[in-house]
Parts: sequence; C-alpha cells; structure tokens
Amino acid sequence: MNKVVASADEAVRDVVDGSTLVVGGFGLCGIPENLINALVKRGVKGLTCVSNNAGVDDWGLGLLLQTKQIRKMVSSYVGENAEFERQYLKGELEVEFVPQGTLAERMRAGGAGIPAFFTPAGYGTIVAEGKETREFDGRMYVMERGIVGDFSLVAAQKADRFGNLQYRKTARNFNPMAATAGKICIAEVEELVEPGELDPDCIHTPGIFVHRVVVAKREKRIEQRTVSK
Repeated sequence: MNKVVASADEAVRDVVDGSTLVVGGFGLCGIPENLINALVKRGVKGLTCVSNNAGVDDWGLGLLLQTKQIRKMVSSYVGENAEFERQYLKGELEVEFVPQGTLAERMRAGGAGIPAFFTPAGYGTIVAEGKETREFDGRMYVMERGIVGDFSLVAAQKADRFGNLQYRKTARNFNPMAATAGKICIAEVEELVEPGELDPDCIHTPGIFVHRVVVAKREKRIEQRTVSK
C-alpha cells in the first residue's frame, strides 16, 4: 500500500512516446512542475497533453513545448505562451480548444466511467464542428466525450503513503478531476504524512485513484507578495 516513490524521474519512468497525459493546474497554480521537468529530461515525444493551459514559455508545460515533445494540446486557454502560438501558427502543434467547464467535466466523466455527455456550451461555434448535436426541451446541446489518459499528473499539498491527497485552496482547481482521468495517476506533493493523519472529511482525492506519490520541493512562481514601503 506504500505508493511513495523516490523521485520524479522514477515516477514517470514508464511514460512513453505518444502517451496521453491529463495534467492538473490552472495557469501556474497547482501544476506538477517536478513531474513535467522529469519528462523534459526523459525526452519522450509525441505527447498529447490535456490541461487547462500550456504554462508559460519557461515554466510548466511550456518547457515541453520548447523541446517539441508535445504533439497535441487539449486546452481552454493558451494566451500566455508565445512558443505555443508560434508552433500552432506554423502547423507544428495540433490544438483542440475546449470550453473550460466542458474540459473539467470531460475529465470528471472519464474518471467516472461516463463515455459522453451533452452540454449547451459551444453549440453553434467551431467547438461543435464534427460533433453530434441534439435538442432537449427546446435547447440545442453538443455531445462531448469523456477523457481518459494514459497518465494523470497532479500536484497536491499533502498526501499519506496510501495516496490520499489534500490540495490547498485554489491550487485544487483541475487537479481532482485530472487525478481520476488517468489510467495511472502520479501525484507530486509538498508534505507526506502518516496514514490516519489526514482528516477523512478533508481528503479531496481518495488514494484509490492514486498510483504513485513523490515528495518534492515546489517552486511556486505564481505566488508573489507585494508590500508597501
């Protein structure tokens, strides 16, 4: 039951070329930065990354874009990454844009074993092109598929050795949905506690969904403190 591994490198040891990764985080908040850095070192290519955004040019998933390890991004917002823009406009990167709430629900559905669902978001736009549409109670809906990845990469504040995860405030964001949507879930955490130390009512991702835990120091670039002189 001890799911703790020694390093981020060991945690991603079996990620191979062409893998689909469901990655938690929002902007630079709550991203699994150590796992991403380990993938950069590993050099795997042809990745499909499902994530709200693609980091920035020098951090997060942006590092995998710089090394051209990502083949396709499934995202909601990518406006902070110049390399993303360059690759997309040059035809080097495939992009699937998904409304933010739809993306979260596609992850949740995949983790819950729901193959598809209908949503009004995106109807009548390019988001609906090539997808089944249907009318319910006088309103048109678009069918969206649940997302199941080969791996999910998430970041949490605390974990126990059984893999139970606790996120911190807004750093929770997409992480709980992403955690359930991968066939193998890998979590990087700031603090490891013993089983029983986490309040059961405060566990956000139960350990049954988590396969590996790595404890790693995290660089929170999104957190800046400004004080008056």
